[in-house]
Amino acid sequence: MDVLRKEETCTIDDIYALPDGERAELIDGKIYYMAPPSRTHQQILLSLSRRIADYIDSKNGNCEVNVAPFAVFLSEDNINYVEPDISVICDPTKLDDKGCHGAPDWIIEIVSPGTKTMDYFKKLFKYRTVGVREYWIVDPTKELITVYRFEREIMEQYSFGEDVPAGIYEGFSVKVQ
Repeated sequence: MDVLRKEETCTIDDIYALPDGERAELIDGKIYYMAPPSRTHQQILLSLSRRIADYIDSKNGNCEVNVAPFAVFLSEDNINYVEPDISVICDPTKLDDKGCHGAPDWIIEIVSPGTKTMDYFKKLFKYRTVGVREYWIVDPTKELITVYRFEREIMEQYSFGEDVPAGIYEGFSVKVQ
C-alpha cells in the first residue's frame, strides 16, 4: 500500500531557530534558504535604495525604505516571512522593531542565479495576493527591470540605463546601471 507523506509545514519559529548567519525565507510554510549576495547585487541594492530614500526625504515623505536583511511578515499567519532586497513601507503602523507586518507598498528584488524561480514566480504570486502595490524584479544578467503595478494590472519591462518610473510616486523615476 502506498502511503502519501504529508509535507511538513514550517513556521516563523523555524526561521528564528536557524543557526547564526544562515538566512532563509518562508512562503506558505516552506523554507527557502538564501545564498550570500554578489558584489554586483549589493551595488545595485545600495544605489537603488539610496536614490529612493533621497527622493522620499526631498519630498518630506512618510514612506520608509528598508533593505535586506529586513523581516517582512506578509500575513497574519506564521507561515510567510520574506526578506526583500528593498521594501518601501508607507504605513508606519505596519512597522515595529521586528520588521514590517503586512504588505509593503513597493518591493524590489534583485535576481541572483539561485533566486530566479523565487523572484519571477513564487514571490510574484505571493506579493500580488497579499496586497503589495508595486513589485520590481531587477535582473543584472539580462540587464532588465520587470515592473508589476498590481493596482493597475500592468506589467512593463525596461532595460538598464532607461528611466523606470515608480508607480507609487508621481514624477519619480530611477535608472538602473
